[in-house]
Amino acid sequence: MAEVLVYVDHVDGAVRKPTLELLTLARRIGEPVAVHLGANAEEAAKVLGEYGAVKVLAADAAEFADYLVAPKVDALQAAFEAVSPAAVLVPSSAEGKEIAARLAVRIGSGIITDAVDLEAGDEGPVASQSVFAASYTTKSRVTKGTPVITVKPNSAAPEAAPAAGTVEQLAVTFGEKSTGTKVVSRTPRESTGRPELTEAAIVVSGGRGVGGAENFPLIESLADSLGAAVGASRAAVDAGWYPHTNQVGQTGKSVSPQLYIAAGISGAIQHRAGMQTSKTIVAINKDAEAPIFELVDYGVVGDLFTVVPQLTEEIKSRKG
Repeated sequence: MAEVLVYVDHVDGAVRKPTLELLTLARRIGEPVAVHLGANAEEAAKVLGEYGAVKVLAADAAEFADYLVAPKVDALQAAFEAVSPAAVLVPSSAEGKEIAARLAVRIGSGIITDAVDLEAGDEGPVASQSVFAASYTTKSRVTKGTPVITVKPNSAAPEAAPAAGTVEQLAVTFGEKSTGTKVVSRTPRESTGRPELTEAAIVVSGGRGVGGAENFPLIESLADSLGAAVGASRAAVDAGWYPHTNQVGQTGKSVSPQLYIAAGISGAIQHRAGMQTSKTIVAINKDAEAPIFELVDYGVVGDLFTVVPQLTEEIKSRKG
């Protein structure tokens, strides 16, 4: 069976959930070979092997942390040349898509971004994408070279499938231009204790109907009762009620959780583009004619200031 390269997204060796999803999808089209760049590859290999990686190509160098993405592209290209894979899978983060695009140019291959599903085809892997503000689902395949595909988080449920996960050192030669842009400082992002928005299984978002920053604790309380991430519509973030980093929509972040709760959000097409692929959608809005109700699985017509606290208390009581 052909091998499939999977780029590992990790934090100091702690493998992030999107990588486990990629390993699950990779098994549909071949044998997953993980590419781990940075420290603690041996520890990461235990998890990667548990989810199907037959081997782990590992490289650790200061260049991966000291410079922007080019050194990582050098390493992924080295892995590609060592393995000659049937496809290369990369998480659809901002960095992941830049790495994938650069790799595709270098190896002369086609690229598919933001895939939401993957299946084997007679002429190579077939990727599903949600397009035109999630109004359509398309199926595409690369017709030139080895497919480079980025996959959105929460596109597949990680499934364990124990494999060897043998660690092999990857020899990497960095190009002259790879060290042209140096990282001079880093500022840790303040942790809220909540899941990362794009990776969360549950997202609770607030919109214009929340009425102000002082009312967003209602949304946060509901999210915390569910172990969810907090999102916001563009109207809410433009008004300064919540950080722009939490914006869900066409000009914000795209999410695809198992459950999406929209409170006080009308459902403009720009917002729908960022959340329409969610598995189950619940809307709370006092306007029965709000466009959001056109795509929901469950709708509650009511004042969010009444409904959300009651919902939060009910969830807490059931968990208690």
